[in-house]
Amino acid sequence: MLHAFPDSLALARTLADTLRLPLAEIAVHRFPDGESRVRVRARPGEAAVVLRSLHDPNAKLVELLLAADGLRRAGAAPLTLVAPYLGYMRQDAVFEPGEALSQRVIAKLLGEAFERVLCVEAHLHRVRTLAEVFPCRAESLPAAPALAPWLRGAGAALLVGPDEESEPWLRELSRLTGLPSCVAAKRRRGDREVEVSLPALAGGAERAVVVDDIVSSGATLAAVSHALRAAGVARVEAAVVHAIFAPGALETLEAAGVAQLASTDMIPHPSNRIPVAPLLAAALAGTS
Repeated sequence: MLHAFPDSLALARTLADTLRLPLAEIAVHRFPDGESRVRVRARPGEAAVVLRSLHDPNAKLVELLLAADGLRRAGAAPLTLVAPYLGYMRQDAVFEPGEALSQRVIAKLLGEAFERVLCVEAHLHRVRTLAEVFPCRAESLPAAPALAPWLRGAGAALLVGPDEESEPWLRELSRLTGLPSCVAAKRRRGDREVEVSLPALAGGAERAVVVDDIVSSGATLAAVSHALRAAGVARVEAAVVHAIFAPGALETLEAAGVAQLASTDMIPHPSNRIPVAPLLAAALAGTS
């Protein structure tokens, strides 16, 4: 059975239909003091898949752990977590004395609550795979197979990655779409201050799509868009895997000349145009 929190129901319905699984909504009641009561419907001895994207993770992690406990007490096993966006993966080192190693804290909590954790394009840096930090089976699926059909249909002329970290999956997108690509060099000076420089290939393209894994403040996409427009690109668009938009981000992108924005439907947002249910379904069914 597929179990989903109310904030993930739209994607859950599509995924349940794709896999032909029954869907159960996880009931959440929040008391006036801020605590949550979570109730699940489970079948003893039956495997359970729990869907919840962990953007805004501080508000969601406790309820997710309570749901896992409820499923186990009801006899469901094994438990699989599908967290299309998996928060807290970026801090994989202690940069200043006294900081927590957030990635390992969250990996331990989730890895002890579930037998398997599945996400898409985990935001990893020094740690290369989730298997290095999770005590359970954990996988980060590449987003390129989901993005490629949309990019082909959008008629892009050039794919642009915002930084060196995007180069491997941008190369895969080029292979899947047949479109040329290039990668910018990025220097971050603060949460909302970014400088980028472009290779010569980017100059003069009729149409470019900037492809990024996460958009939050919009500063990176805006900086790349400004650079592309200055290089003579007539139309700049953006395709994003995780649509985490901070207040003011859309206005920042519009001011930077981003003519169209498309995101996957892992995090509900008006820009959702790229379905991920086939990608998730293939992994859950064991074909990916």
